[in-house]
Amino acid sequence: MGGAAAGTKWFQHLQRLSASKVSAEAVERGQNRVIDASLTLIRERAKLKAELLRSLGGVKASASLLGVPLGHNSSFLQGPAFAPPRIREAIWCGSTNSSTEEGKELNDPRVLTDVGDVPIQEIRDCGVEDDKLMHVISESVKTVMEEDPLRPLVLGGDHSISYPVVRAVSEKLGGPVDILHLDAHPDIYDCFEGNVYSHASSFARIMEGGYARRLLQVGLRSITKEGREQGKRFGVEQYEMRTFSKDREKLENLKLGEGVKGVYVSVDVDCLDPAFAPGVSHIEPGGLSFRDVLNILQNLQGDVVAADVVEFNPQRDTVDGMTAMVAAKLVRELTAKISK
Repeated sequence: MGGAAAGTKWFQHLQRLSASKVSAEAVERGQNRVIDASLTLIRERAKLKAELLRSLGGVKASASLLGVPLGHNSSFLQGPAFAPPRIREAIWCGSTNSSTEEGKELNDPRVLTDVGDVPIQEIRDCGVEDDKLMHVISESVKTVMEEDPLRPLVLGGDHSISYPVVRAVSEKLGGPVDILHLDAHPDIYDCFEGNVYSHASSFARIMEGGYARRLLQVGLRSITKEGREQGKRFGVEQYEMRTFSKDREKLENLKLGEGVKGVYVSVDVDCLDPAFAPGVSHIEPGGLSFRDVLNILQNLQGDVVAADVVEFNPQRDTVDGMTAMVAAKLVRELTAKISK
């Protein structure tokens, strides 16, 4: 169900509850029970997976998939809400194997585990608004991080999820991180279309909160005056596609994370030229090639403590699931950077 339709349905339901004299306190208690149950499921799955890894031994860090199927903060299409299961399906598709390019095996739990999805729509169907929903996402990420050696690799969802995820990572680690953000758009509007949690505003919230020391944005080719002004305001290092040939050597030899708590990588699938990834909500020609992205990620020097892959829209992935396979390959190679 789309976000707008779910919101309308719940609003009408609340009106009926109000007419029945059900108190706001009773509704809130019910919402909190649903949230607690959701967090408990993720917590117990994370504990189980971490206990297995600790018993195997020799694992310093293991990437752990956490799905956040949220799409209602998109300014255009809400299809990214359906992405996590499609990405998982593509990861384990029989048309390829389970090895990363450097030879790590994804079917080894010491390399990759999976703790499931935050039940976004089920929580929203209970009338939970975005302030609390963002808190639930943050708490879900912290729950994963509490179980050593798990490190969250988050499957979006639209890009609004990066704010609560980065917030959780920074708060849990006790300080800011450096962020490598690959995207066609800077997503740094102060408030887009009246929504402070818009997918177009996630990095404004991150920078306001002090959760990042450095923010590098790579692949930009749809940036407004406000996007550039906000970038200057927050000291963002913005690399536009129009100068990529000049910036390539630097971007393919990045060294991040020294003096902070680590490196966070956020990959919006539309950083890629639509020739490589047509299944996105915002088709913006002139982007990175897939090998450009892999060169940047594989050569990155730094301790990657968490990452996300966002904005894959299965509803527009009309070329035999090609973009799902692209998103899965990104997840595979990020797994290789995180696990050790």
